[in-house]
Amino acid sequence: MQRQPAVEVVGLVKRYGAKTAVDRLDLTVGEGTVTAVLGPNGAGKTTTVETCEGYRRPDGGSVRILGLDPVADNAALRPRIGVMLQSGGVYPGARAEEMLRHTARLHAQPVDVDLLIERLGLESCGRTTYRRLSGGQQQRLALAMAVVGRPELLFLDEPTAGLDPQARHATWDLVRELRSDGATIVLTTHFMDEAEELADDVSVIDRGRVIARGTPEELCRGGAENTLRFSGRPGLDLASLLKALPADTAAAEITPGSYRIEGKVNPQLLATVTSWCAQHGVMPDRLAVERRTLEDVFLELTGRELRG
Repeated sequence: MQRQPAVEVVGLVKRYGAKTAVDRLDLTVGEGTVTAVLGPNGAGKTTTVETCEGYRRPDGGSVRILGLDPVADNAALRPRIGVMLQSGGVYPGARAEEMLRHTARLHAQPVDVDLLIERLGLESCGRTTYRRLSGGQQQRLALAMAVVGRPELLFLDEPTAGLDPQARHATWDLVRELRSDGATIVLTTHFMDEAEELADDVSVIDRGRVIARGTPEELCRGGAENTLRFSGRPGLDLASLLKALPADTAAAEITPGSYRIEGKVNPQLLATVTSWCAQHGVMPDRLAVERRTLEDVFLELTGRELRG
């Protein structure tokens, strides 16, 4: 029997007055996966996720979360999903540990609060009110509150914004463990390396629509993996090198001593280049086959101009 998606959005439309923020958007998230939703500011990703969470009513299309309507069935869904908002959702005057323990008591089988506090490095700020926490501490508390109820489906909005490297990697480890335990995670982030590191699937949203989707490997597959770079002494005889390489190969000295070879990069081409260098007394330095990153793909899809 085919399993139903954890999140299924079909033809979603959401308007704010005359502005259409989401325009017939489709999004599917498989059970037990991490899906990263990427997009420039104002692309519609936050509105899409907030509609999935039941905070906004769609103006068109359909949304199903764990097979249920996030608005009409909100009471049934609430114990099954966890939500980490980018800001808000915590009483400003509540102490951090007090708020986390209160949230845990709302669930039937919560995670051990003491272990979660230790795991996310919240021991030193347990008696500090939320408004006096640093931005990173507020982020970690919001994450703890989202996961303490062992949700089937977890929405994380910019979970590592403002975190130091140690806290960022601790968050990544926690996300991986949640997925291993069977949770489904929808992640919005501006960190492309985070999406590459964590996501099974990526959906890129721009101007209210999904403009690309696939695994990070599928999206990054393209021309850049056919580029070989290396460094050596300036002024190498590239005409001689090209004679040893296949006819459809190009070579150029990008800056003095920095070389780029474009063609079908495979073990044979790599061996030919290193052999040619050996014959001509060249020590190739920083020899590397280039690979497009998710950031390269994102900028190609959405453009490089700043968004208001």
